[in-house]
Amino acid sequence: MPKASEIKKNAAIELNGKVYFVKDIAKLTPSGRAGASLYRMRLYEVATGAKADESFKADEMIHTAEFSKKKVMFSYYDGDEYVFMDNEDYTPYSIDKETISDELLFITEETIGLQLLIVDDKPVGIELPASVDLVITETDPSIKGASASARTKPALLSTGLTVQVPEYISTGEKIKVNTADVKFTSRA
Repeated sequence: MPKASEIKKNAAIELNGKVYFVKDIAKLTPSGRAGASLYRMRLYEVATGAKADESFKADEMIHTAEFSKKKVMFSYYDGDEYVFMDNEDYTPYSIDKETISDELLFITEETIGLQLLIVDDKPVGIELPASVDLVITETDPSIKGASASARTKPALLSTGLTVQVPEYISTGEKIKVNTADVKFTSRA
């Protein structure tokens, strides 16, 4: 059993007899010398999709639940349901838009390296690759002779995500975006 401080985003845990999917974690450090760190977790119940916010002390033990990962690719969306296809046996899996709203900013039909997280035969989330390639749909014109260093400008990407890019990048270019810190890394 891991401690609360060892739990990562996209983990499945058991709490009060129910299985939850960890969507987000915030570390809170109270002031004072005796204050132990707290981990505030945004949880989604796997069975019902209900949200829950729980706080755990750093050394509190947490039961993890069994989950599996499948390599998938985005297929299509139908209303509020997003359908992903298993890369090996082409099984379709549907996930509610609200469940994966943060990840949707990085996903297009061409995104490779997606993994579907499954708990009790139910899809509960998407794990993104380290970086994705996205097309810039709108940004200020590129400046001739702009240095590769200092200044940046905002760029709107095809998924609706906005990132800062160097001045020499122009509309229509495909760029790599780091999914962990949501930053431009290079041209694709």
